Amino acid sequence: MTVTYSSKVANASFFGFHQLLLRWRGSIYKLLYREFILFALLYTVLSVVYRLVLAEDQKRLFEKLSMYCDKYAEQIPVTFVLGFYVTLVVNRWWNQFVNLPWPDRLMFLISSCVQGKDEYGRLLRRTLVRYVNLTSLLIFRSVSTAVCKRFPTMDHVVEAGFMTPEERKVFENVRSPHLKYWIPVVWFTNLASKARQEGRIQDSIVLQNILNEMNMFRTWCATLFGYDWVGIPLVYTQVVTLAVYTFFFACLIGRQFLDPAQGHPGHDLDLYVPIFTLLQFFFYSGWLKVAEQLINPFGEDDDDFEANWIIDRNLQVSLLAVDEMHMNLPHMTKDMYWNDSEARPPYTLAAADYCIPSFLGSTTDMGST
Repeated sequence: MTVTYSSKVANASFFGFHQLLLRWRGSIYKLLYREFILFALLYTVLSVVYRLVLAEDQKRLFEKLSMYCDKYAEQIPVTFVLGFYVTLVVNRWWNQFVNLPWPDRLMFLISSCVQGKDEYGRLLRRTLVRYVNLTSLLIFRSVSTAVCKRFPTMDHVVEAGFMTPEERKVFENVRSPHLKYWIPVVWFTNLASKARQEGRIQDSIVLQNILNEMNMFRTWCATLFGYDWVGIPLVYTQVVTLAVYTFFFACLIGRQFLDPAQGHPGHDLDLYVPIFTLLQFFFYSGWLKVAEQLINPFGEDDDDFEANWIIDRNLQVSLLAVDEMHMNLPHMTKDMYWNDSEARPPYTLAAADYCIPSFLGSTTDMGST
């Protein structure tokens, strides 16, 4: 389930983000603690071997190797490569979110423009929105592991009520080697055209608006499929991963505290614990973990999209809008500002400070001087 903390950071305050640092679910600690423990353990093992196991001549050789690794590890462009990669992944993640298929615009049009309160009119509207939801379900099954586990076969799709047994036969009789999420779209457009011919949709302009919205819905679905099909080039992901791992492999040797008695430059102190190296590992590896979690938001990580919830919500809301709420209007009455030319909703005491005068332009005060 997506981790939401917006209410905790609604207002800027002194150390406002500190209350988020102790959360576990969806945190960087949960993602990174295994790698962090492994890195600290390997560093400790090398430190113990250097101090207690190696002979004096072997220590001198290790010290040369350590200084060599420390010198040339900084030439690995970790910050540049990793920063650009994470930016690309985050943009890709956000674009997938804004292209999630929501049926709201379609269900508004269907509810208001497909006429008839009789049994056939009700069946027509419910079937149209069911085809809309079936389209998104077929896409989610192909891109989301959580949805695929919930609907592993077409039998489960039929049992869930998204498709009738007769529709399944028609669906399976269409011979195509490609993903057949577009079939419900064809059913929708044909059924909408039939409704226009029968007079359930009053004119062709309304029909065009409905078809345009369905095309937009199909575009959202196709965009998600495209992101699933064409990912970030594997070579780029490999380069970034190797850059980070190679850098910290070099740090295991190059960031060891050496014997101060040998007088090596920069090794005047022997602190045993490499605090800043551990922090560097935490930040860089955490950065890489962010990319790892966001590169496919349709998995089962804490912050992945709740595709199953979207399916449930879309079906329930869309059926409600086109059936029970179809032309089911509350009685119209005069509003409380009927004879008031300066309508102004009241403020509570808690919100009194937000009652401010209207902004008339930055030069307003200049005219009064």
